[in-house]
Amino acid sequence: MLELYHHGTSVCAAKPRIVFAEKGLEWTGHYVDILKGEQFAPEYLKLNPKHVVPTLIHDGHIIRESTLIGEYLDEVFPDPPLRPDTALDRVTMRLWTKRLDEEVHPATGIVTYAISHRHAVIANGPKAIERWVNSVPAGERARRRARLENGIDDPEAAAALRIYDRFLADLETQVQATPFLAGDSFSLAEVGVIPYVNRLDMLNLAWLWTETRPHLARWWDRVKARPSFAPALLKYLPPGIAPMMREKGQEAGPQVRSILKGTA
Repeated sequence: MLELYHHGTSVCAAKPRIVFAEKGLEWTGHYVDILKGEQFAPEYLKLNPKHVVPTLIHDGHIIRESTLIGEYLDEVFPDPPLRPDTALDRVTMRLWTKRLDEEVHPATGIVTYAISHRHAVIANGPKAIERWVNSVPAGERARRRARLENGIDDPEAAAALRIYDRFLADLETQVQATPFLAGDSFSLAEVGVIPYVNRLDMLNLAWLWTETRPHLARWWDRVKARPSFAPALLKYLPPGIAPMMREKGQEAGPQVRSILKGTA
């Protein structure tokens, strides 16, 4: 039995949902509303002490970390395979997932909260704000509070947007050379990358590739057309979150352009 603790806007929680959909696996979901702080509930902390989603439970065994969950699922349920056939392509796949974990994911959290999600946290009231701020080590709390208050004008947001822009540039180079991110077939590289590109799309920032990165734009059209996309990325969005993200992304668009042009 496969059980997934997840949330509709979590980029990491989308990864196992993509794998489930690609492989046609049956699963049971447990929704953890991270915008309301349900990830801090004592019963959930027993499953995931880092108070993050996703958490997978397979036949009673707990598996954490979205990248590892994807590899685990592909080993246990190998049909269809989501790892490339050759060792070199598998290395390429893991370079993408490693970059996500180490570089892109932290930037995504900053960009998301700076542009849109901070409004959802603020709307939940002072207690939710304090819980969100205090969920990181004491030395990081002042910066987290500043990010909440300053939004896209926060210096960390500008740095995170530049990380994203370099990431998109490298994606453009890759899909100009190969049909998919790790060779000729859809793989765990796509499983990892899709939620992060989708986050920009949801924030009304698709112009970052539609205007200047045609190969990435075509790749994105192809992966969005896959049957796994809507069930994994759109089905579990909380009511009202998509329009809010698009609205706030539209508002932030001119500032994003200025930052990436080096004029802000």
